Amino acid sequence: MKDILVTDFSGTAEAEGFLPWLRASGASVEYRDWKEWEGVCCYCDPESQEKILAHLPEPLPRLRWTDSGDYHYMSCLMAGEEKEPFHLVLMDHHPDNQEPAFGGVLSCGGWVKTLRESCPLLRDVLTIGPEDCPDDIPEGWLEERRGERVYVSLDRDVMGREWARTDWSQGEHSLEDVMRMLGKLLSGVVQVVAVDVCGALSVEKGASPEDLRINGETSRELYAYLKKHLK
Repeated sequence: MKDILVTDFSGTAEAEGFLPWLRASGASVEYRDWKEWEGVCCYCDPESQEKILAHLPEPLPRLRWTDSGDYHYMSCLMAGEEKEPFHLVLMDHHPDNQEPAFGGVLSCGGWVKTLRESCPLLRDVLTIGPEDCPDDIPEGWLEERRGERVYVSLDRDVMGREWARTDWSQGEHSLEDVMRMLGKLLSGVVQVVAVDVCGALSVEKGASPEDLRINGETSRELYAYLKKHLK
């Protein structure tokens, strides 16, 4: 199995320097160049979902980088491939549980709702970050699920602009906050089966060299931490 899956819809992994850094560091990368695909930004119709699933590697690496938040619906598609019961931990500035705007089409803003309704193996969802949601893993949550399987999805817009530059409104968590929470999840109490990471700003959407530098540094730090602790 490869170390990491990188799905590239907008060119951010290259522009941030993250993809070249991965390759230069000797990481084993499953890379999918989907920049020319149409009809996949923010919304993903059934035909595009089938196309994406057909082009995902088998087996899926446990660590997955999925471009900007416009493509956070990738979490629904990949988590939906799980074969055993699991819990979802979502770190995000938005709950991503909106009603679909276009007749049930999978979207970056409604994928959690879709996953709840379409995946009988999903046991529950812990959302960290949005208003009216916890800002950390609640006390007792891990112990109550000791030994059980957990899928983690991180949107970097949960962090402030010192650590991430994204194309959506952002929260105030620091990179240290995020890694501390990841550390709790990866401490061995639960079985983390996969971690996916999204949240970026593309050159096409106005990313400056400073935006790209910050996102690239955060990508490298997150990858190094997850590669070390995701066993």
